[in-house]
Amino acid sequence: MNSPTVVIVPGLRDHVADHWQTLLAQRLADRARTVPPLAHGRLSLPARVAALHRVLADVTGPVILVAHSAGAIITVHWAGRHDRPVAGALLATPPDLDTPLPDGYPTLDELDRNGWLPVPRNPLPFPSIVAASTNDPLATLDRVTGLARDWGSRLVPIGPAGHLNPASGYGPWPAAAELIETLAREPSAPR
Repeated sequence: MNSPTVVIVPGLRDHVADHWQTLLAQRLADRARTVPPLAHGRLSLPARVAALHRVLADVTGPVILVAHSAGAIITVHWAGRHDRPVAGALLATPPDLDTPLPDGYPTLDELDRNGWLPVPRNPLPFPSIVAASTNDPLATLDRVTGLARDWGSRLVPIGPAGHLNPASGYGPWPAAAELIETLAREPSAPR
């Protein structure tokens, strides 16, 4: 069996040098692809879904999606619009877009105008793990638990990790590699 290609799906802040996704992509080298930042329309969900689809179109063989924050929401929207086989998805700290986000983030009205709402609640057509922080400023554990349940994802609580980003003290996140390997071994994963 080929090792799956890991496709990194960043959130709205795109690429941050010391973010765990960036460090993971560097560590995996030729086994990873990253959805590039958009030059225009950065808040456009359709543009972000299209960017993810373009990356996936260039990958042959099994794929594991590794999404963080809004990247998890992008992944879920993509899954509802496309049928490319995916071996699994790690959805880390998805935000609660049904509740106003803190200052510095898009408003509910901006998210709605740019296609983010409503967040799909259908079961995903591939195995998935939702990694949930107990003190995420962008979503309560109860809300993330509901998303995981609706998506048919396995919920993995990761403790008080904030939003699992450099502002919360995360650069490296070694658990990501373990969760990716779990998905790669998933017996029901499409190959």
